[in-house]
Amino acid sequence: MNPGAIATNLQKHTGGLQTPPERRKTVAQGAATSVLVAASPLLAGVGGRYFEDCAEAAVVTERPAGFGGGVAPYALDPCNAERLWALASRLVS
Repeated sequence: MNPGAIATNLQKHTGGLQTPPERRKTVAQGAATSVLVAASPLLAGVGGRYFEDCAEAAVVTERPAGFGGGVAPYALDPCNAERLWALASRLVS
């Protein structure tokens, strides 16, 4: 889930918000996708998908220019998810 580029105090630790102004969101706009995914009965039982801008993201094979949206196929691969979970579990134990 991608909430989008939201101007918060976090950016002071990351070098500043680099997203063009026309692609930035308010806190409410950024929270909307999180709320949709967490609370919508339309998505009950749905998992393993990537959402942005209150919709399921398109799968893209090339990186979009200019902060474009979408999700790469490898990010949706269940084997990659299992490997990442195993690695993260080892790192935090």
